[in-house]
Amino acid sequence: DVVETQEHYKSRWRSIWIMYLTMFLSSVGFSIVIMSVWPYLQKIDPTADASFLGWIIASYSIGQMVASPLFGLWSNYRPRREPLVVSTAISVAANCLYAYVHVPHSHNKYYMLTARALVGFGAGNVAVVRSYIAGATSLTERTSAMANTSACQAVGFILGPVFQTCFTLIGEEGVTWKLIRLQLNMYTTPVLFGAVLGVINIILIFAVFREHRVDDMGRQCKSINVEGEESGVLDQDEEGNVDHVAVVAINFLFFVILFVFAVFETIATPLTMDMYSWTRKEAVFYNGIILSVVGIESVVVFMVVKTLSKRTGERAILHGGLLIVLVGFFILLPWGKKLPNIQWEEIKNSSIPRTNPTEMLMPFWSLQAMQLPSNHTVEPVGCPVTQSWCLNTPMIYLAQYLSSDVLIGLGYPVCNVMSYTLYSKILGPKPQGVYMGWLTASGSGARILGPVFVSQIYTHLGPRWAFSLICGVVVVSLLILEIVYKRLIAFSVRYGRMQE
Repeated sequence: DVVETQEHYKSRWRSIWIMYLTMFLSSVGFSIVIMSVWPYLQKIDPTADASFLGWIIASYSIGQMVASPLFGLWSNYRPRREPLVVSTAISVAANCLYAYVHVPHSHNKYYMLTARALVGFGAGNVAVVRSYIAGATSLTERTSAMANTSACQAVGFILGPVFQTCFTLIGEEGVTWKLIRLQLNMYTTPVLFGAVLGVINIILIFAVFREHRVDDMGRQCKSINVEGEESGVLDQDEEGNVDHVAVVAINFLFFVILFVFAVFETIATPLTMDMYSWTRKEAVFYNGIILSVVGIESVVVFMVVKTLSKRTGERAILHGGLLIVLVGFFILLPWGKKLPNIQWEEIKNSSIPRTNPTEMLMPFWSLQAMQLPSNHTVEPVGCPVTQSWCLNTPMIYLAQYLSSDVLIGLGYPVCNVMSYTLYSKILGPKPQGVYMGWLTASGSGARILGPVFVSQIYTHLGPRWAFSLICGVVVVSLLILEIVYKRLIAFSVRYGRMQE
């Protein structure tokens, strides 16, 4: 056994902190332009419609879904610095492309689609980040490190729109650097800022990041990711097979967790506009505040769960998190007799149709930023009569909606952290790059399918069917968790090398 020195310990945690930064920048890269994509798209290519905007929003998750297993496989056999630097460089280049999508004379919308897909492709390094942290921490450190990773990701999603808001002070025209045809305005400056952060991240990866690996008990091990004499040298604790039933189960549970949260995010504005007769401006403002509070709540939960897991264990907390999510969606079911205000037939033509699946891939602020038709001066409010369920489905009271927000904001981060933690412990000392890639791909797929589910079920059948089906999905996931509960144990515990 190699005893870890103080210098090795410090170097190991400096490298883990660089991974935290990489995770933060990855989520900032997604959210920093999300509020301005629609107006920028309208400006550079008037031929683009709301359907195409949906694909632009979805392209990030599609790119990440494709890239995650590839970068994960790469990190299994080569120094992790390679996929980390390459993926970050792709994101930097994609951000620069986004800043220049106004230059071509035609097909500008396709250049924007390509840019966002490449940013998502670069964000596939999330699999490398989590596999490194899993391999560089002991079992006792793992939950805390995974919680910190998820917290950094959540903070990135929260701060991205804040950065975007600050850059709006530059204005829509901004300044132009004619020599290189670069426009610095409220649309391009955020992505260029993201590119600068990416360059700083690459420099830190070269300067600070080092390959480290410890076993489940915290003993220093040689890593297969180090070139030279140590290449291919593994410790004896790798003997044994991974429990693939547990692996598949966690992938399914993680898909469900991301799926229901994507539904929750997407449904926020359509639901509140239909139920409470909010205008688009009110819906964007109030839901923006609500989701910001939920984001802050999630960060707090990430911190609390680190301590709580030491007392109860990860499996029990995951079980509790899923129950909280179930209660959150159950509360959203319509009860009572009062119907929502109806947006009647004579004004239906001025409402925004939400029947196109790709439109529902858009976050709430993108869809609701769309302008009214020029022949209408008053924005219609209420539940559109074109949605037949509005005439017979009771309204969801504001207290129900707010209570659900709080519960889902509590349950989701708990399930997120526990899924990653249990997954990494089940895999043990085996190279985790590909496995983490599949888990990340599962989450990306859920973020794509969740909004499409909403577009079909909510629009045509209403909230009672939509939220009942979600409750059913969560119940199924709880049953699966019960079936595999005893198998969700650490690799070292499974083979008797450590006590649970």
